Amino acid sequence: MEFLGYRRPDGKAGVRNKVLILPASICASDTAGIVAQQVEGTVTFHNQNGCSQVPSDMQLTMDVMAGMAANPNVYGTVVISLGCETCQMDLVTEEIRKRTNKPLERFVIQENHGTITTVEKASRAARAMVAEASMQQRIPIPVSELVVATECGGSDQTSGLVSNPLIGEMCDRLVDLGATAVLSETTEFIGAEHILARRARTPVVKDRIYDIVHRYENALKLVGEDVREGNPSPGNMAGGLTTLEEKSLGCIHKGGHRPIEEVYDYAKPMSRKGLVIMDTPGNDPSSVAGMAAGGAQLVVFSTGRGTPTGNPIVPVIKITANQDTYHYMEDNIDCDVSVLLTQPERMGEFAERLLRTVVETADGKRTKSEILGLEEMAIARVCNYV
Repeated sequence: MEFLGYRRPDGKAGVRNKVLILPASICASDTAGIVAQQVEGTVTFHNQNGCSQVPSDMQLTMDVMAGMAANPNVYGTVVISLGCETCQMDLVTEEIRKRTNKPLERFVIQENHGTITTVEKASRAARAMVAEASMQQRIPIPVSELVVATECGGSDQTSGLVSNPLIGEMCDRLVDLGATAVLSETTEFIGAEHILARRARTPVVKDRIYDIVHRYENALKLVGEDVREGNPSPGNMAGGLTTLEEKSLGCIHKGGHRPIEEVYDYAKPMSRKGLVIMDTPGNDPSSVAGMAAGGAQLVVFSTGRGTPTGNPIVPVIKITANQDTYHYMEDNIDCDVSVLLTQPERMGEFAERLLRTVVETADGKRTKSEILGLEEMAIARVCNYV
């Protein structure tokens, strides 16, 4: 099985052909936004971080910025920094160069006489890069080169009963084709981590599954909090989920049934084939951002309550098994799979359909979040600002 994608100079395969205007910090985000508004074919995001961060927190931000630039869906990147932030331009571009050799331009606001001149120069560079990107042609690429992220948000009882198991069945098919499927949301492994650990390929992977779960719980306990005070959310509870453990037992179905090959830290490059885990928060935009930074080209996202979540560089396919939710949020949801609630014997058929949808999206079919221009973006945090 193949899809039509873009072959990058670093050998990776993209399903979109974006030029990223990357703000190195919050102080450069508005300037980057002006550039993106002026140049069609570019994308950006509002970076709330990049300065006043302790080293471990700064590293998360650096990993996401470098990973977004290196993502195969990005043709090239224009980095804009203020000049005095913690995430210095040289540090950001060095991290990007460690991951990819794609086109890269850089502009420092304090060295370019302020916003107006920076916008002028960066816009010219972005226009030239977009013109170069427009010459790229889609070519046949094996499905085995896909890295498909999975996410669930706005969950209700239909998520664990239907949508997540369906995604899991689709992931099994992807893995069997030699591709990579990514299970995320560490907070939603809690109470079910032992089930995942039994599927670990090696003892090291098994220990890592327990480690990321315990690390998350303990980090919150250090400040006197319990993850269960914030998860499940009010919407989850209104949708019929009563405890975090109950939510977790539904969440992990997205990973299907294949062995777990590796556990990756947040936003780190993912290289193993098969089913892997990334240590991400339960917050949807920051979880999706971590997997995109790790190299996922697209996301399959289940939602029982409904959500508009998208991403600047990766298409997000949203599915629901709640017929009412699809009726009220059809503008945002790509696939209604509610029939499986009463016809579970059709799960295999719908898994094949979902796999076809993934391949069609990789071929270029736009998701509803893309059509609407929905690009929510957040970066995980370790500590508060200093």
